[in-house]
Amino acid sequence: MSDEKSQRVMATPPSVSSDYEGGSQPSIPQGTKHNISSRQAQMIAIGGVIGTGLFVGSGQALAIAGPVFLFVAYCVICFLAFCVASATTEFNAYLPVPGASIPYYATRFVSSSLGFAVGWLHWWTWGVTVAYEVTAASIVISYWPNDVPEAAWITIMLVVIIAMNLMPVHWYAEGEFWFASIKVFTIIGLLILSVVLVLGGGPNHTRLGFWYWQQDPVNEYLVGGSAGRVCAFIMSLTLGAFSFLFGPEYIVSASGEMKNPRKDVPKAMFHFTWRLIFFYALSALAIGLICPSSEPGLTAGGSGAAASPWVIAIQKAGIRGLDSVINAAIMTSAWSAANGELFMASRALYSLALVGNAPQIFARCNRYGVPYYSVLLTSCLSLLAYLNVKNGSSQVFTWLVSLVNECGFISWIICCVCFFRFRKACKVQGVTNLPYQSRFQPYGAWFAIIFTTLLGLLNGLPVFFPGNFTATSFLTDYLGIPIFVVLYFGHRIYNRHEPWAKPAETVDLTSGLAELEAREVTLAAASSPEEKSTMKTGLDKLSAVWGWK
Repeated sequence: MSDEKSQRVMATPPSVSSDYEGGSQPSIPQGTKHNISSRQAQMIAIGGVIGTGLFVGSGQALAIAGPVFLFVAYCVICFLAFCVASATTEFNAYLPVPGASIPYYATRFVSSSLGFAVGWLHWWTWGVTVAYEVTAASIVISYWPNDVPEAAWITIMLVVIIAMNLMPVHWYAEGEFWFASIKVFTIIGLLILSVVLVLGGGPNHTRLGFWYWQQDPVNEYLVGGSAGRVCAFIMSLTLGAFSFLFGPEYIVSASGEMKNPRKDVPKAMFHFTWRLIFFYALSALAIGLICPSSEPGLTAGGSGAAASPWVIAIQKAGIRGLDSVINAAIMTSAWSAANGELFMASRALYSLALVGNAPQIFARCNRYGVPYYSVLLTSCLSLLAYLNVKNGSSQVFTWLVSLVNECGFISWIICCVCFFRFRKACKVQGVTNLPYQSRFQPYGAWFAIIFTTLLGLLNGLPVFFPGNFTATSFLTDYLGIPIFVVLYFGHRIYNRHEPWAKPAETVDLTSGLAELEAREVTLAAASSPEEKSTMKTGLDKLSAVWGWK
């Protein structure tokens, strides 16, 4: 597709047909709706990154790296996620058009080949991650003795997830809001409980303090000595990154369906960032204080709560009955994450169709604004969860984690590339009226692109040590790279007449902008005087701090 042709497709809203050279684009009768509120968007973003990685997967990182490295690694990844989120927010807040996604912006700011490659990689990765989260949820359920076949649990969860994604987006967002709220309140409760245990308020009255930090602050991994400690820290970074990946992309994908996106996108990014730091950094600190890294249960392959460092700490403190409550929260967390990832994958396919990188049928929406063809096709990838019934939970779990990590690192690199091309285009074309500009950029984006590249190359570190190499491990750790390369260069060869990157002066920074600005004026005029007035009550102030206003 030529540059001129690509810009025509992108400039055309889904409800209007446009002419190609030598033909006409099929008319798409409906588009997505602006029905996601600010509070819903914020919770969708934070809910998407709070999954089994924080509740269960953090235990593996603790066992490998030790409490100090775990805390430092989570702080570093929090900062890395902030750098990526602030970069994406700059161009996303300026043009939060329908169908917004990182593949959309890659096509618009860089090249159609880059948008094609990252778009299909997003779709495949998020679709596979739905299967991963459903697999994790089925493992969690087995913590409670039951005779229900695992395939039955997988089927029930998939039916509910697909049904929610076929509902009007407002109802989907509201359901995800409360799903995410369960995770948030569970973590808050666990953090409070951790303080109680550290201070000796548990049934056994053992005052933990920083005992585990003093006893085994850092571990060695793969080899002994300083090299082993370096390897342990690297693994804590790559394992910890799994919990954070695709968080900024959640905000971008939801922006095209937000009620007031140019105002709500920066707000969602701000609240996403501080919540990320609050929940993940403090949770890493708490886990290292209440659970020893030498605890065998962390790596014994237990089901659900049995492998959770939170539950292990609670059991060591002599608290009874709480493990089932946490297990229920973990199951809800995995279920919610799968729900959000199906939304993300379907919107990625919808976005690909809008710019001509996927068949136009996947851009069709029903009268509720749901791209139902995209949802239904994407749901087929979730059937990979049934592999769990045959191959064994732990093996499938490990494979999917490794695949998602590498694809997530590639996605964050593309986010930074889109930011640099957007900044360059704004400078050349004299665009200065940006709704959001980060004081940390472009330094944050340079840090993110370099550090993320290193993490991507080190994702499969153990396979390079004697006795650890297997073809399966190597492929799952690095398969995302050849998939991306094949997609990119395959499209590039087919469209070899296109430039490697669009010249900054030709990058489209105007299509869809007038509609967004008109919508802002309409929303401002429709606001009641009460909504514009200064907040008076304590509840109003608390809601503003939490991000609900």
